[in-house]
Amino acid sequence: MSTASKREMEVTLPIGFTDEEGRVHRSAVLRKMTGKEEAILADRRNQRNGGRLVSELIHSCLVRLGELPKNGVNTVEKMYSADRNFLLLKLRSLTFGPELQANYTCPSCGEPLHVVEDLDELPVRGLGAGESAEEIGVELEDGYVDKDGSVHTALTLRLPTGEDESQVAPQMRQNASLGKNALLARCMKSLGDMPRHRMEAIGPKIMSELTLTDRRQIDRALNQAAPGVDLVREHNCHSCGASFKATLDMTHFLALG
Repeated sequence: MSTASKREMEVTLPIGFTDEEGRVHRSAVLRKMTGKEEAILADRRNQRNGGRLVSELIHSCLVRLGELPKNGVNTVEKMYSADRNFLLLKLRSLTFGPELQANYTCPSCGEPLHVVEDLDELPVRGLGAGESAEEIGVELEDGYVDKDGSVHTALTLRLPTGEDESQVAPQMRQNASLGKNALLARCMKSLGDMPRHRMEAIGPKIMSELTLTDRRQIDRALNQAAPGVDLVREHNCHSCGASFKATLDMTHFLALG
């Protein structure tokens, strides 16, 4: 990572954006947020759709993406969620600094824990050689039972994009579980020998009928395959001494201090 100026930052994306010619663009230059972005954050239309909010915010502050001549909002929407989250994290660090006030609760004794996280120290994993964001295989233990009684266990997924996030935002707002089903359904590429048109037609139904054992396997496979920022933090409780893991507290993510 290098700094073009005090107002800009150049970073390397964990995955990268693949254009229509198959070229992968992994370098990106961001500029600090201004009053223009404050207006984007305050727009009620964006507040109702987290995917759209991230797209508008990144698009507004993205100075350059690889060698692309233009960085339209559609390009940002097509980027993988891992890259978008990475850019959002870097944008926050560039604008407000890397220190983030975070609050956690010890699951053992219930004691509150107040810490200052360093966003620049969060581990980031890039897409490794031979790895693909488009082909993540999962062998389901129980599988999906089709209407004719056949069981499909070989599932192939891709990583989600900003476009996926925007599309499932209404379901996420109403019911997080149903929203997750819709998101995973959009990311399904194959399920056994089920015809693609049928898989696409009943995608959310497939996900809702999988056992919790299989859903856990899917989560594990996606977490292990997904490049990007590791938001899982490990802390020690000052009161009882217990160690616990928690997802990074983002409550004050876009607030100074």
